[in-house]
Amino acid sequence: MSSSRSPRAAWAALRRWPRRRWIAVAAVTPSAIVVLGVPTALVPTPLFSRSVPPVWWNYPVLLLTALLTAVVVATYVRTRPVSSPDDTTGRSLGSAGAVLSFLAVGCPVCNKAALLLLGTSGALSYWAPLQPAVALLSLALLAEAALRRLATETACPAPAAA
Repeated sequence: MSSSRSPRAAWAALRRWPRRRWIAVAAVTPSAIVVLGVPTALVPTPLFSRSVPPVWWNYPVLLLTALLTAVVVATYVRTRPVSSPDDTTGRSLGSAGAVLSFLAVGCPVCNKAALLLLGTSGALSYWAPLQPAVALLSLALLAEAALRRLATETACPAPAAA
């Protein structure tokens, strides 16, 4: 039996995904880019602006966050009958990862919490240098959520409907 976070089991699950899950990934990825990228002004719009320009790593984090979020969301697309009512594996990790990604790629002085707690110079001096670490943590949480969700699909598959 594979562990609840086995990369091998996760890849096996991905290889068996039906088309409808890949369609979900294709639909959620650009949606996640818009939802995360517009308010953080990584996707240029007249709605939002940044006081501090984005740094090079903001864009890869945005893309990886969108892809991992899409994979986690796609795991909720039903492919067979529900075998148990508990379908929460990885849910907290995915949610925490998405929120942390938002904080990581956002403008350091546009983050109201950082601005209130640290002031403008504190947000630039203390929060901005922490953002890459927050980004890595957020991606790790999203990857862990995806791993757990995918690995449990192969660990205990439900019997096929007759």
